[in-house]
Amino acid sequence: MENNRNFFITIALSVLILAVWQYFYVLPRSEAQREAAKIEQQRVEEQKKAADAANPGASTPAPGATTPGAIPNAPGGDVVTVAGRDQALAASKRVKIDTPSLEGSINLTGARLDDLKLKHYTETVDKNSPEIELLNPQALPTGYFAEIGFVGNDKTGAVPGAETVWSVDGNPMLTPSTPVTLTYTNDKGLTFKRTFSVDANYMFTVSDTVQNSGSSAVSLFNYGRVTRYDKPAVASTYVLHEGLIGFTGTEGLQEHKYASVEKDKQYQPGKSTDGWLGITDKYWAVTLVPTEKQPFQPRYAYFEDGRHRYQSDFLTDPINVEAGQSATVETEIFAGAKEVGKINAYAEERHIKRFDLLIDWGWFHFITKPMFWLIDTLYKFLGNFGLAILATTVIVKAIFFPLANKSYASMANMKKVQPKMLEIREKYADDKMKQQQAMMELYKTEKINPLAGCWPVALQIPVFFSLYKVLYITIEMRHAPFFGWIQDLAAPDPTSIFNLFGLVPVTLPHMLMIGVWPLIMGVTMFLQMRMNPTPPDPTQAAIFTWMPVIFTFMMAGFPAGLVIYWAWNNTLSILQQGVIMKRQGAKIELWDNLVALFRKKPSPAE
Repeated sequence: MENNRNFFITIALSVLILAVWQYFYVLPRSEAQREAAKIEQQRVEEQKKAADAANPGASTPAPGATTPGAIPNAPGGDVVTVAGRDQALAASKRVKIDTPSLEGSINLTGARLDDLKLKHYTETVDKNSPEIELLNPQALPTGYFAEIGFVGNDKTGAVPGAETVWSVDGNPMLTPSTPVTLTYTNDKGLTFKRTFSVDANYMFTVSDTVQNSGSSAVSLFNYGRVTRYDKPAVASTYVLHEGLIGFTGTEGLQEHKYASVEKDKQYQPGKSTDGWLGITDKYWAVTLVPTEKQPFQPRYAYFEDGRHRYQSDFLTDPINVEAGQSATVETEIFAGAKEVGKINAYAEERHIKRFDLLIDWGWFHFITKPMFWLIDTLYKFLGNFGLAILATTVIVKAIFFPLANKSYASMANMKKVQPKMLEIREKYADDKMKQQQAMMELYKTEKINPLAGCWPVALQIPVFFSLYKVLYITIEMRHAPFFGWIQDLAAPDPTSIFNLFGLVPVTLPHMLMIGVWPLIMGVTMFLQMRMNPTPPDPTQAAIFTWMPVIFTFMMAGFPAGLVIYWAWNNTLSILQQGVIMKRQGAKIELWDNLVALFRKKPSPAE
């Protein structure tokens, strides 16, 4: 039947491509990347030291280094091989950070933010799992930090950089209610006063005041950088961006994946007076928001000297400080989880231009954002994201109910005229042109839209992709439980029929992890397709017989929340189609199709 063929074409274009790509490309690539990351980390840890890793002119530029773009390079440093993170933290004096969302410390060497854990997020669904370590000292293989400094010249003397040791002035602990002030004075009469403040979430504010006690004016540059020595162990996919990111100047959004910046080494868009830049992961990000008082030059780079590293940085235009005067610059540093509500609030309240783009909503953001808003709003009422997904499905069904009704009614009418369609095919079996003309005349006489059968499925396509995007990119869905064995809606169903759902203690390859919900999805898809008469064409009949099985295997690797949505949507579609067909007086073929499927077919001799 035409509606069956339309159904297959629509579903194949929307889901099959995504499923095949996910199953045969993303998952194998992710596993290979994990193994490569483990090997690389072992190699690094076996090295006793990163030989001559420090870059020339590491922290304080040489006299005359006033060329714009001359940001001090991040020194390579020694790689800790035994004691690990605790030893690296103990190697320098620090100021403790303690907020409702964060804990860590500021390294007084460089006044660098290089120790940060997220209190509300753990590595796994186990509550006793370690907290997420977002920032780490550069001496570790996973070094990752944010740093603010200056570039000077012979008149300014040594200015604060990566190796500058700051002094604490007053309060020794940074909390939302107690800022921390650091000071540094050089031999040219310049006093640098740096104040760190932080809110209850993930935004730091770094205010630098330069007091010129000398006899002549000085000019210096302010820089900021986010530097990372490793990259995520799991390879990114086309679904979202991971790597260097920013929104500055007339170029707007800049997204550079790790692989692309490794190849091209450096991207340098035009100067800007507002915006932000940094490095983003799937769920976390570290970004800099430069002062609006000074134009700045953004840059996204990859360095291979000493230790390989990725860096998003900026350098301001010259800051002139007259003798006996002072100048102040301010930089905001976001370091934390990409929670939608908080990101949007920062963009609005702090006037950070397009900060919402830190979350990769994709090209179809006009669908994805409303989908997230609906699910998140329902979650606040229902208290469970799984129930919110089910409720969202019902609401979407209700919105498109009139159109779906017309579609199913047209499908029911097509069932009524199926005998006439078979007569036409037999009468004009050798003349396809006349067969099509006769079919179109039949459709016109009976007032049937032959494309109506694909609309109920076509309507699912944007919902499917937007829900997939929401489940994949938003941290709100990370580790969100449903009921029973589903403890993370953003991860695949952890059970498998091939080990009797955990009763047999055996580790299975990924392709055999066919859980309960993928099976339910496959059964509902099978029943939905059996609501229609079996196609007379043997090829189509075989496709519709095996397609639910194929999709069961493919969807098993998708987030459980998406599979639950698909199964629930199929169930609602079956009920809706059954009611409409009954009202139209069309026969519901489900039971007859099931009986015919399992009935022994007679042999040719019989």
